Amino acid sequence: MEKICHDWKHLLDKDFTNGKYWNDFAENAQNASVEIKIVKSCKDAIADILKIAKATDAKMIAGVGADECEELADVYVEVNKSFKVYTDKFDIVKNKNELDIGITLGEFGVGETGSICVDNYAYEARIASMLPLINIIFMPKNCIVNNMQDAFDVLAKVFWKGYSGFVTGPSRTSDIERVLTLGVHGPSRVILFAIEDDKR
Repeated sequence: MEKICHDWKHLLDKDFTNGKYWNDFAENAQNASVEIKIVKSCKDAIADILKIAKATDAKMIAGVGADECEELADVYVEVNKSFKVYTDKFDIVKNKNELDIGITLGEFGVGETGSICVDNYAYEARIASMLPLINIIFMPKNCIVNNMQDAFDVLAKVFWKGYSGFVTGPSRTSDIERVLTLGVHGPSRVILFAIEDDKR
């Protein structure tokens, strides 16, 4: 899968890979309606993903990032035994309007806002993160920068073209009566699996 950077971890200072800002990140992400699950490895998320897919009556799942994370490839193989998982970019594009769940990668979190930096240079990654009603994100638990200035400093080291962004909870919109609605212009649920033993 095409990305802006294939090794975000090496761009982060020591302070940003030791979990120092995890508590701030977790609190702010949950305030933004992100559902957080801490797991040791990607494989430990399989049971939860199956439960989510069953509870939401999911028919089609898009999964990206398997080419850079072998464990994630194994997750897709297991989940595909019960639910249709598309990992090929052409299949994801072809079925984009029928996808119920998108599984993507997050590179690092931002403590100040609870945002997750996503490297969505690849078109299929953008589809998987924005079109399905549920976006499941795998991110290394200890890769958290302090604030948005730090996040932009990290991006500035590698960004010269492409597409990256920050996910801060599910899609939100409100009308003139100030009624907040989730999921109108994007996912109504964002579920983060924070990986303690990230293999990327």
